[in-house]
Amino acid sequence: MADGRPGPYLGDVSALSFLPSSPRPLLLAGTGSELLVYEVGAAASLVASFRVFHGVRVHGIEPWGGGGPGCSSYSLAAFGERRVKLFSLEFGATADGGEAGEVRLELEQRLPGFDHWVLDAHFLEVDGLLAIGLSDNSVALWDLSKRVLVTRVKSPEKCLLYSMRMWGGSVRELLLASGTILNEILIWKLAPQIPGPSLLCSYEGDTSDVNNYEITHIDDNQYIAVHLGRLKEHEGSIFRIAWSSDGSKFMSVSDDRSARVWTLSSKPQSFVNQTASQDDFEIIPKLTLFGHSARIWDCYISDSIIITAGEDCTCCIWGIDGKLIKMFKEHIVSSKEKIIRHTTLIYSGRGIWRCSFDPSSQLLVTAGFDSAIKVHHLCNPTFHGIVEDKKVSDDLNYGSEIFVVSSPSVSGQYGPLDSKSEYVRCLHFAKENVLYVATNNGYLHHAELSNLKDVRWTEIIQVTEKSPIICMDVMTTYSDLSLNREDIIALGDGRGNVTIVRLTGGSIEPKVNTSFTWSAEKDRQLLGVYWCKSLECSHIFTADPRGVLKLWNIRDALLLSTDATSAPQKFPLVAVFESSFGARIMCLDASPREEILIAGDKKGNIIAFPFSKILKLQDSGVMQQKVPSCGRFKGAHGISSVTSVHIKDSISDHTEIHSTGGDGCICFFKYGRSVQKVEFFGMRQVKDLGTIQSIYTNLSSENQLSSTYAIGFISADFVIWDLENETKMAQVSCGGWRRPYSYYLGAVPEYQNCFAFVKDHDIHIHRHWASTHAKKLLPQLLHLQFHGREVHSLCLIDPASYSDLDNSSDLLIATGSEDGTVRLTGFLTGSSGRWHSSKLLGEHVGGSAVRAICFIPKTYTIADKSCNYILNNISDEIAVEDKDKTFLLISVGSKQVLTTWILQPRSAENRKVCLSGLAVDSQQSSRNFENVDSAMSFQWLTTHMPPKLTRNRLKFGHIKQSIEGNSSAVQPNLGVMDHMENDWRYLSVTAFILKHPILRLTVCFVIVACSDATVVLRALLLPSRLWFDVALLVPQTSPVLVLRHIIINASHYEGDTGDRYLIVGGSTDGSITFWNMTGAIHGFMQLISETQPHMSIDCQKRPRTGRGSQGGRRRWRSLANHSLKKIDEDVPPYDRSNLSTPSPAENSSKTSGMENTQNIVHEENDGSNTEMASSIHGIPELRPMHLLSGVHQSGVNCLHVSYSTRDDSYCIISGGDDQAIVCFSFRVGSSENCSATTARLNSHDNAMLKILYQHKTPSAHSAAVKGIWTDSLWAFSTGLDQRVRCWKIGSSTEFTEYSHTIISVPEPETLDVFHNRAKKKYQIAVAGRGMQIVEFSPPEE
Repeated sequence: MADGRPGPYLGDVSALSFLPSSPRPLLLAGTGSELLVYEVGAAASLVASFRVFHGVRVHGIEPWGGGGPGCSSYSLAAFGERRVKLFSLEFGATADGGEAGEVRLELEQRLPGFDHWVLDAHFLEVDGLLAIGLSDNSVALWDLSKRVLVTRVKSPEKCLLYSMRMWGGSVRELLLASGTILNEILIWKLAPQIPGPSLLCSYEGDTSDVNNYEITHIDDNQYIAVHLGRLKEHEGSIFRIAWSSDGSKFMSVSDDRSARVWTLSSKPQSFVNQTASQDDFEIIPKLTLFGHSARIWDCYISDSIIITAGEDCTCCIWGIDGKLIKMFKEHIVSSKEKIIRHTTLIYSGRGIWRCSFDPSSQLLVTAGFDSAIKVHHLCNPTFHGIVEDKKVSDDLNYGSEIFVVSSPSVSGQYGPLDSKSEYVRCLHFAKENVLYVATNNGYLHHAELSNLKDVRWTEIIQVTEKSPIICMDVMTTYSDLSLNREDIIALGDGRGNVTIVRLTGGSIEPKVNTSFTWSAEKDRQLLGVYWCKSLECSHIFTADPRGVLKLWNIRDALLLSTDATSAPQKFPLVAVFESSFGARIMCLDASPREEILIAGDKKGNIIAFPFSKILKLQDSGVMQQKVPSCGRFKGAHGISSVTSVHIKDSISDHTEIHSTGGDGCICFFKYGRSVQKVEFFGMRQVKDLGTIQSIYTNLSSENQLSSTYAIGFISADFVIWDLENETKMAQVSCGGWRRPYSYYLGAVPEYQNCFAFVKDHDIHIHRHWASTHAKKLLPQLLHLQFHGREVHSLCLIDPASYSDLDNSSDLLIATGSEDGTVRLTGFLTGSSGRWHSSKLLGEHVGGSAVRAICFIPKTYTIADKSCNYILNNISDEIAVEDKDKTFLLISVGSKQVLTTWILQPRSAENRKVCLSGLAVDSQQSSRNFENVDSAMSFQWLTTHMPPKLTRNRLKFGHIKQSIEGNSSAVQPNLGVMDHMENDWRYLSVTAFILKHPILRLTVCFVIVACSDATVVLRALLLPSRLWFDVALLVPQTSPVLVLRHIIINASHYEGDTGDRYLIVGGSTDGSITFWNMTGAIHGFMQLISETQPHMSIDCQKRPRTGRGSQGGRRRWRSLANHSLKKIDEDVPPYDRSNLSTPSPAENSSKTSGMENTQNIVHEENDGSNTEMASSIHGIPELRPMHLLSGVHQSGVNCLHVSYSTRDDSYCIISGGDDQAIVCFSFRVGSSENCSATTARLNSHDNAMLKILYQHKTPSAHSAAVKGIWTDSLWAFSTGLDQRVRCWKIGSSTEFTEYSHTIISVPEPETLDVFHNRAKKKYQIAVAGRGMQIVEFSPPEE
């Protein structure tokens, strides 16, 4: 593009290759038109990136050669589509010999364009040639020194290919394996024959077609193709073929989900000097591998290992005998995660496309559609002794142990159990080699596990005789005067007694320093004892079945050195915390600094208690006090138990709370100290865990990356899940979480983890404990992770909403994809333009595809003097302060899912508070995203799914009647149907925010278009999150594909009658429709001011997860027909204009002025009201004020509206399937300033719509136009022709193409533009199968 620059591509990785004979593992990756160079050793990093093609994707990379000690140089062949280029890749060594220094990539040769796609390229070192395999089952030989095409030989089996792979070091050794579209594999080679007349032709100049080259011969030998074999075992297309390094075997993968290994009866060298024939050797099928559930895309084979990668997002590692060693597996739908113990791949969407293995470093690299490049070291405990044994160092001791022990008091117990039987009730690790065991008969044992052959058991204590130990908690402390470790064990028994035991003397021979017991509850009423780290060991909590917590002071008792059962007064009860839910407290956390106590109960609720003055009052002599709750959140984890809560220190007015639950979710809450309210703001669902028991964060050190782990269960297995790298670190089959169990994690859980559980009276222990002082963890993710499916919609986030800097270099882009996810991706503009972050905001319910997304950067204050607002009992808790700014992101998609996210810019003093590091895809992304996340945060606000039967929707009249009747709650007939039965989908969305001038309430009006050809105006009442049906926009005979809104300022009118709100929609039949929503919006705001439904109706609390965690009750409201003035008279037909009739403007692509607008707009009948129609199911209907038919010959795919300051008009530009772009302008003004050829907006005002000009370019693109944007001066469009075109718009809407560029995004579907006025540049974001930024600098006027 002239005056423009295409940026880097973010999308699928289509090629992978390790550099051969490199002293350090260096990886080449092809993504889009770029070549990426990575250092993949311990210090993994991106070394360099180069653009090798223009608009052509890199399909393959073939490196060759190596350099001397001072500089490493390689020859490199990169190919894509019909193009091949040869490069010289050089690495300058650093002074310390560490990471690669300066990297230079120079173009050496540009081969001519071929007439078929290039499937493979292979260097023939002996002959100095490059063999190029083509999709017509031919091979071309290129002379590297003479730069000429030597020959092109076609196989006698003429057919089209899906894949081809070559092996050999010379022409005589060259073997070709071709995978055809007929499910066959053809094996053939080149054989010499008597040369014919010389056809040598030198290579001169550039040419576009290889057919312009004549054929020459090599060493007086011309080559022909010799067919060697035909393999028909596959039942599907052959997608990939791989040869072993010695050429003795090869493998193929197919559409039939199988991988097959073939061997040659003799080595190829035995017949390379012969005129080979099919009888010279035999191809023998050796193995058939089944294990994938979808198509297999790539493969690798060596003498000891086979690797396959497929569309089902799995990577399988097989032994050479065909035995499956490991499978890396992840979910098929949306943000996928799954299997492997230490190294897991997490891809989404279309699976893993490429895999590459380096035997020398034991590194496996995979890449997928979602742009992620992942590195895994096969030299780890999972593969030790299995994969490439000869490469594994003998001194690596991974310390993996699995053993079974039995408590002395339980040993010998067999048969059925009763209440008096002896068995293990509780387990608790204090260290990796120290395990405490509590039994049903009141025994506490200490087990020292250093020597597995001699486990040392010590009986610590027996509580009240024949009283079972119900609960146990252990706190480990270290003495201030020494480094001796002390374990303080709290035991709760069936008699309601609490016993505290203090142990010293080390792990081998523990010594009871102090023990005491007191009665905390009645018999069978003590269910939990809990230490709190923030209170150390001076206080302890106890819990009963009714949701009551008691806080006990044991500080003085711990100072005693005698064993005693003391009187209650020596263990003062400090406070009693009683939950209003009445359910058993399962977990808690207290923070004296944050002045709050948070508890989670068995029914999924979160309760907050004040904790500010309790300890101070106790120190001043005030004894037991009953503390009421100061906040609560019902159904935080649905109906599943809350398993852990954690309070994060905050420097703002809000305290951040993290909780985990039995629904497999991590929830994020904030507690406002001033309003004393617990509010949900985010959630992360870990799909590989059925229940999450806790979150563990290790501390980072110099050589190790800090990471966060989720510990939980899936079915009957215990799982440790790395949340940063989305990796399963450990999985143990144990029978589920209901058995007694305990775990312990070290500094690096990848190498240090223990798990113990009880089965059949025995204690089974899985321990993996290795020294980590010399280990450096390999970063799992090299390249940013993006969507795993096609991106349907994107919108640029206005930097003014999250940055205080006028010249911010960060550009944030929100995208919605077919995989059901919404992501926020950061791009660094300027000369170093690059993608630097990608954050997953969330997923639509059920993984439903996201079809459209929009960002609301402004908040308008409604102005209409006709509305008489009533102020009644406004609550400060509900009201929104005028100083607040509300920025919303709205995404819609399949199953009629509508999700709203709120963008909250951070103040300077609060920028150190992280919303949630758990939502960042990788540790690398977390570091890169720090500068963006410190300035802003996205939070989930609400998710709406309408009921399937609209007749059962709650009407607004029900709300008003309940309020008038002093009803404290509304009991509607929701009639909610299973949303999975809903096949309708939203196609487009637009929205804007209005603020009530008196009530300080904010309403977000959302207009959505559905595939059933309906367009609905809905309202979201903030901050109460109540949804309302406001109006139905009718009639529509065809679905609306794109929606835009227009807010016309009241200053355009005389008399100040208020702002006007218009909707513009483009349909599948090529028409563009206008609706006026002004009366409906004003009527709704009037009714809200009268009824104030937020005062009496509860709202949705948290999103649904589909796993029994519904997040509270969901409310949906519709506006009854009495909410607006009912129109009794018949409504005349709406205005209908036809643009399909050819006009001089269309045929000549010139501008038509006012004299031609008669064919575009017809006058409305005076006195009619096109805004109101009869109501259906209680929802008012709005008829179009204006319709332009025949704007496009088929669907209107994209549409954009802008305001032109030069003539106070609005410009609308649209693109369609007919490849055309149409632009027209209109003006809204008073009736006396408009001619008769106008459309009246409303019958009760004098505002008129006047079409000024129109212009159409019939063949703007060579394929369907999919995205368009304009600011009335410049317009930018993109289409399926993979072009971004820039148009210059004149004063009369005529537009001419100024320039264009070829982009790397295949099948682009959407476009958005940010105009950086400070830098005088346009940043154009294009997305489809990937995303790319194009920067355009307009010429100086």
